[in-house]
Amino acid sequence: MKFTVNDIKENIPNLARKLGYRAIRSERGEFNCVRLLAGADYPRFHLFIKTEGDKFSFNLHLDQKKPSYSGTHSHSGEYDGDLVESEAERVKKLLRS
Repeated sequence: MKFTVNDIKENIPNLARKLGYRAIRSERGEFNCVRLLAGADYPRFHLFIKTEGDKFSFNLHLDQKKPSYSGTHSHSGEYDGDLVESEAERVKKLLRS
């Protein structure tokens, strides 16, 4: 699920922490962040954050499990649905406060 938000007065690492995410990698101005759900590595929300001018762009999905084959990025990801939508709303609400 992709969405954008205007007028954020935080840098991306601080923003990720405020949202309950931890950054796991940063490449070319895009931060790759996760929020664990059950105290284990999976399932987890996976959020990519980057700036686009004066906007912040978010790309969110839910990783249900680890990639099945080594060397691949393929996983059981959910890009929409109730859980992803409610997490997106939680993020947007926190950004407005």
